[in-house]
Amino acid sequence: MANLGGRTNNGISTNHVEIPIHISNGVELKPIQEVALAESSSIIDYSQRAQWLRAAVLGANDGLVSVASLMMGVGAVKKDISAMLLAGFAGLVAGACSMAIGEFVSVYTQYDIEMTQIKREREANNNRGVNEETQREKLPNPFQAALASALAFSVGALVPLIAAVFIRNHKIRMGVVAAAVSLALLVFGGVGAVLGKTPVTRSCLRVLVGGWMAMAITFGLTKLIGSADL
Repeated sequence: MANLGGRTNNGISTNHVEIPIHISNGVELKPIQEVALAESSSIIDYSQRAQWLRAAVLGANDGLVSVASLMMGVGAVKKDISAMLLAGFAGLVAGACSMAIGEFVSVYTQYDIEMTQIKREREANNNRGVNEETQREKLPNPFQAALASALAFSVGALVPLIAAVFIRNHKIRMGVVAAAVSLALLVFGGVGAVLGKTPVTRSCLRVLVGGWMAMAITFGLTKLIGSADL
C-alpha cells in the first residue's frame, strides 16, 4: 500500500492517496525476453521459401513462355494444328527434363560448397560450437529443387497445349493461345508474389510483359525466316 501526501502542524496527514498494489499469488510473470522470443517464434521466415519457390516459379514461367512461344513460332508458318501440338509436346518433355537436370546440377553444386564450408568451420573450431545437424537441415535439397522445376515446367507448358487442342480455326487458335498464356502469366506472377510476400501488381506486370515479348519475338522471327524460304 503506497501513501502519498503532506502533513499538517499536528502531524496528521491532510491529503493522501492510497494506491493499492495487487500482486497475484502463485503467478510468475514472464520476463520481457521470453515474451519477445515467443512473439518472434510466430513470425514466418519467408526467406526459407526461396529455395523451392524460386524453382517452382522459374519452372512454371519457363514452361508457359517457352512452349507457348514455340507453338506461336510454328503457327506463324504452319496452319496445321498437328504441327503446333507436336511442337508443344516435344517442348514440354524436353524442357521438363532440361529444367530438372539443370536445377539438380546447380543446387547440388551449391550443396557441395556449403557442406565444405561447414566442415571447414568444424575443423577450425575443433568440433566445438558448431551444430552440424542444424546446419545440414538448412542446406538446399537438389532432388526437391529438380522435382519442383520439372513439375512446374510441365504445368506451365500444359496451358498453351490445352488451349490449342480443341480449336481448329488457325487464327482463333492463335488468339486463344495468346489469351490463355497471358491469363496464366498473371496467375503465376500473383501466386509467386503472394507466397513470397512481394508486391503483387509489380510481379504480375513483370511476368506478363516478359511473356509477351518472348512470344512476339519468336513469332516475328519465325515468320520472317519462313517467308524468306530459308
